[in-house]
Amino acid sequence: MRRADRLFQLVQLVRSRRLSTAAWLAGRLEISERTVYRDIADLQQQGVPIEGEAGVGYRMRAGFDLPPLMFTRDEAQALVAAVRLAQSRLDVALAQQAELALGKILAVLPAASRAAAESLAVYAPPVGPDDATRWRLQQLREATESRRKVRLQYLDLQERSSERTVRPLGCFYWSAVWTLSTWCETRQAFRSFRIDRIRELTVLDERFRDEPGKTLADLFREHEASRAEWERPSATEAPAAANPRLAG
Repeated sequence: MRRADRLFQLVQLVRSRRLSTAAWLAGRLEISERTVYRDIADLQQQGVPIEGEAGVGYRMRAGFDLPPLMFTRDEAQALVAAVRLAQSRLDVALAQQAELALGKILAVLPAASRAAAESLAVYAPPVGPDDATRWRLQQLREATESRRKVRLQYLDLQERSSERTVRPLGCFYWSAVWTLSTWCETRQAFRSFRIDRIRELTVLDERFRDEPGKTLADLFREHEASRAEWERPSATEAPAAANPRLAG
């Protein structure tokens, strides 16, 4: 890597985090910590407002910015591929914004890079949620962002109907279906719902705040604990039998 490119990446890494240690920067750039110290000192001498010191960490002073970034050919192709794969699977509003954002990026690329990105031979068939599911996905995504509770009329896989009031925590795509992860106030526990099986939904005016034991981070920790417990063999089990992924 050219030194100019390394310095540019170093600035990007420092400005992307509240505090970056020399060890972390060295690991990301695959250089020695001594080289990081030398490069930081050179950048500071050139007027880049990096604050901090060796052994503590570095951060960028507020207000510093760089000119607009220029994407490489490979980066532009990666963006085109990502948008093509995602568009038919996102809700309509988000898909439209993705297309607009990609158009802005392609418009400022050099002609050769733009042609390479647009001619990328990676495509995604228009297979995704139906219109009703995509509309619900948008409603739920916006409710999650605005921290509003939602009332659901839900039909489970056994065709049993129930009404729930939930705190929407996140929407997850599983290659075939979207699910909504929630804290269910009806059951007082985490619950997930297939968005395509939601029959009616109402976004309520009532907002919610993070509470211990009811957040997305808590849900992730619960899943990790459950997985660790499931994978741990008992004293009477053979390791292969304890883990179905290893069993014959």
